[in-house]
Amino acid sequence: SAEKITKPRAGFNLQGLFKPRISQTDLCLITRQMATLVQSAMPLDEVLTATAQQARKPRIKSLMLQVRARVLEGHSLAYALGDFPQIFNEMYCSMVKAGETAGFLGTVLEQLADYTENSQHTAQKLKGAMIYPIILTLLSVAVIGVLMIFVVPDLVSMFNHTNQELPALTKMVIATSEFFSQQWWVLIVGLIVLVLGWQRLLKSPQRRLAWHRLVLKLPFISGFVVAMDTARFASTLSILTSSGVPLLDGLRIAGEVLTNLRLRAASQQVAVTVQEGGSLYRALDQTQVFPPMMVHMVASGEASGELENMLARSALTQQRELDMNLDNLMGVFEPMMILLMAAVVCTIVFSILLPIIQMNNLVA
Repeated sequence: SAEKITKPRAGFNLQGLFKPRISQTDLCLITRQMATLVQSAMPLDEVLTATAQQARKPRIKSLMLQVRARVLEGHSLAYALGDFPQIFNEMYCSMVKAGETAGFLGTVLEQLADYTENSQHTAQKLKGAMIYPIILTLLSVAVIGVLMIFVVPDLVSMFNHTNQELPALTKMVIATSEFFSQQWWVLIVGLIVLVLGWQRLLKSPQRRLAWHRLVLKLPFISGFVVAMDTARFASTLSILTSSGVPLLDGLRIAGEVLTNLRLRAASQQVAVTVQEGGSLYRALDQTQVFPPMMVHMVASGEASGELENMLARSALTQQRELDMNLDNLMGVFEPMMILLMAAVVCTIVFSILLPIIQMNNLVA
């Protein structure tokens, strides 16, 4: 079918605000339901009807009925799904189109359900891994704030009636305490301005690309970003090519799932090199940003004719490396936060003890 999957939407579309949005869990569920029903040889309109009837949430029921209405009008399923890009992205629709064209839609939908489940699992794991560091950071800030605003002023007030010259460390802590207790709002306003300014700064594609280049050079962070993005890239390209999507189209679509602009530019260069007749292995190797293990596995896949399988294995390898990098990052972050908190508390304690020691020396 020459039918386009997605429809052009120029400018701001007010109607798009009222189109349904669903969670990844719901997307996985309806994909799995459609796959099971399609594989049971049920007609497509009945598949969509049954999926809508099984849905408990009204917005999912409405979504599936709207998709069914477009199918009944004579459109393909891929075209109907493409009318809801906020739910079914280009990769999803391209795979469905390939499955419809080749006649194995049920298998493709099963692959999509697996992919959605894996993506959701990764996202949940990342969120879960960040909970403890965030709590630790907030707790550290809260403890230091309480010390600075409530404890320090009471403890240093005893030095105000003396004519003794206070140590520089004590003066610094007192000044910091006064700032936190009297001008705390300046800090909040400053943080808001900093965040908004940073977002505005990164609106420029050139500056965002420069920042993403820098991220790939940072220790710990770079390994995390590369593993996360390349795992998604390899997995997407694997299921696209195994679903019958041409390699060039697969490279273009898979490149869109990359969040780092430097990696995305590299994937576009890979597509150009492959289009000019180069091998995927050499194209990936020339960019010098994709992991060597992934490059070697692609080379092996091209040589053996099992590129899809090797891409899937590469995605699994990158996922394991992502888990390892995440554990390493958390392993470094947690003791650093504890050491930082200990250093601040020790500084406050010493700033209070130093004048007392000086007073004792004078008395002696």
